[in-house]
Amino acid sequence: MRLLLRRSLSTAASASGRAFSTAASRPPWAMIHNIGELVRSPALRASFQLAEPPCASHLRIPENLVDPRPRPDPNGDTMPHIWGRVRDASGDGLLLLDFMDARATAPIVGKHGDDWACEFACIDGNPDMTRFICNPLSGQLFRLPDIDGIKKTVGYRHLGILTQSERPNGPPDKYAVSWLLKVEGDFVTRRFLTQTGEWDKAMGLPSSLPRARRIDIDHEVVAFAGRLWWVDVSWGAISLDPFSDRPELRFVALPRGSVVEPVKGKWPLDLCRYRRLGVSEGRMRYAEPFVLSSFALEDDDSCWTLEHRVALNRLGSWADGCHPGQEKDTPCIGVIDPLNANIMILTVGNHAISVDMDRGKVIGCSLIQGAAGPISPSFGFLTPCALPPWLGSSLIPSAGDRLSYVFFELHV
Repeated sequence: MRLLLRRSLSTAASASGRAFSTAASRPPWAMIHNIGELVRSPALRASFQLAEPPCASHLRIPENLVDPRPRPDPNGDTMPHIWGRVRDASGDGLLLLDFMDARATAPIVGKHGDDWACEFACIDGNPDMTRFICNPLSGQLFRLPDIDGIKKTVGYRHLGILTQSERPNGPPDKYAVSWLLKVEGDFVTRRFLTQTGEWDKAMGLPSSLPRARRIDIDHEVVAFAGRLWWVDVSWGAISLDPFSDRPELRFVALPRGSVVEPVKGKWPLDLCRYRRLGVSEGRMRYAEPFVLSSFALEDDDSCWTLEHRVALNRLGSWADGCHPGQEKDTPCIGVIDPLNANIMILTVGNHAISVDMDRGKVIGCSLIQGAAGPISPSFGFLTPCALPPWLGSSLIPSAGDRLSYVFFELHV
């Protein structure tokens, strides 16, 4: 199959204009489109377009912040392919971002006005990686050191961020970024701690899984109850405390009836579109659509309690002015509202639908636009991000002189 791309002969537009919100006008949380838009700009700042859910918020980042390699010859067969992702969010609003700087083979096959038409052939499967911690309200950005001093670390995909604070309900004093991978029968973890300012050596951990089965981590990492949770949406979640010098793994299965055997050859992302784990009102929640169901994990992690069950065909018409596509569009779980356990945001095609499960009613709808237009039905997940009142005036915890800053413009 031929895929034609257009390679611009002119410099892309710079980042958009400047505006700032006030605390009074900010929503208490945002759902962030997890594909960050990279713009060609010499600015040392990026922009955060903040919107009230169910509208999506967006990050725009100048390419030069990612420290890309020298750009290839614009008239050659190679073109840069750089993209960013919101990888995770802490419970108090800090974001973990990663950026991939790859090269694509795309021979020029023609010209259209001021643009070249290229035929996409292949892409470098081992791109350079750059990772940041971001405060979306103040715009502060801290670049994490490269793992083992190298950039070819695309295999470190399942990273999560957890914060700790000495003051209840106050800004964090430290954070940990941690990675987990199953290797043969056991697990391996690595972490970055603000106390040291560097990545620890890999640490082996004995498996706590209840039976022999492969775990497929196919969901963003969730921060909850002083632990990071890695999720297999067909089975359950495994967690650890990344601040502990001797972390212990714990496993919690999904609610009874939701555990399914993995389908051989089926891409795990398919099921992940329809199931989500998240934190709302201080409890871990699990949700799945079709008959929209929401469960809460008991405080001792012993079992799940069914809280809501709503037949989607009983929701009636969508919100006024919202027409979320054809009947073939299957509702997916977008995000779980972190502040209201009664509210679930579904995605239907390119629309986000806010559902009040207590009332069995659609209460809001918006069109989701991605970095390059409407999102794909199989991609473009959203990340919930709490925006506590102190977030805009707090600093990202640091280990001293390792701190580096970039400031975001905030658009509302």
